[in-house]
Amino acid sequence: MRFVDEYRDADAARALVGLLARRVTRPWTVMEVCGGQTHTIVKFGIDELLARGVELVHGPGCPVCVTPLELVDKAVAIASTPGVIFCSFGDMLRVPGSSRDLLAVKAAGGDVRIVYSPMDCLKIARENPDRRVVFFAVGFETTAPANAMVVWQARRLAVPNFSVLVSHVLVPPAMEAILSSPASRVQGFLAAGHVCTVMGYEEYEPLAERYRAPIVVTGFEPLDILQGLYMLLGQLEDGRCEVENQYSRSVLREGCLPARRQIAEVFEVCDRKWRGIGEIPLSGYRLRPEYRAFDAESLFDVGAIEVAESPACRAGEVLQGLIKPNQCEAFGTLCTPERPLGATMVSSEGACAAYYHYGRFREAAPSRR
Repeated sequence: MRFVDEYRDADAARALVGLLARRVTRPWTVMEVCGGQTHTIVKFGIDELLARGVELVHGPGCPVCVTPLELVDKAVAIASTPGVIFCSFGDMLRVPGSSRDLLAVKAAGGDVRIVYSPMDCLKIARENPDRRVVFFAVGFETTAPANAMVVWQARRLAVPNFSVLVSHVLVPPAMEAILSSPASRVQGFLAAGHVCTVMGYEEYEPLAERYRAPIVVTGFEPLDILQGLYMLLGQLEDGRCEVENQYSRSVLREGCLPARRQIAEVFEVCDRKWRGIGEIPLSGYRLRPEYRAFDAESLFDVGAIEVAESPACRAGEVLQGLIKPNQCEAFGTLCTPERPLGATMVSSEGACAAYYHYGRFREAAPSRR
């Protein structure tokens, strides 16, 4: 715990808050692009400690939240197929599809299993050669190396009954989509430290320059975020637009080169739809042609499934930083963690779930719609 407490020291936090108060002279709107950072901010009340006029808005930083509705429906359809063992990390089981979720498939008798590593699925496939085993490969660049490795191993070991349903999304194109939107209020970003641990931050440098928006790669503990904000707001006050690295204990500019090579071996970049946002060009991964034999979307012929979001759910606006979760009319009433309309309420990293669990529904702000 010593190493955790080091980044939660109350005296150090108060000192940073004081430095921020003296540094900031005007209003700013900044966005964190990580659901883990969002939960830290809301849990510890960091957004309420900042200088008057500094607003934190919450971006599309939760891969579970941005997995499109139709892909959840595709997962449900595959998991409901006789003879299939459908494997997923636990956070995807309660994400609502258009009519039901994976947990409902499991309750109805489907063989839906929670795994802790994609390699667990390959082991299950080899132990059950008469069954088709599918892994729901969801995540940002952070989980892509392990998911690429399991597909590479399946090909090397010739495991024909294993496949993956790919839903990988990439952070820099989403940030660019936000910055290029006429409705955007975002003036700078706290970038996700775990993504940059894998990919580095070279891709962020053209964004900062093109859109005149500073970016600070930031960790996940309270002092990480406060220091990241001090660096980011300092840039804004000085009129600088650079990429800085607060999370230097984990992140290198070039990232982890072996992990990046593994990703490039198995995946290629493609257009990808984001839940509540729509399609963002070149914002996702798909399997390269030589690995398409492991593509569950093709193997199970579910590519044509298309559905519409609930009109009552405004998660897309939350994910773009246009509103706060408690500005959605359904928040805490029609939409709760027990009966979620959108993935942002059910995911362990979702902004709506953070506001609900830490009591922000009691102080709902008027919508700016």
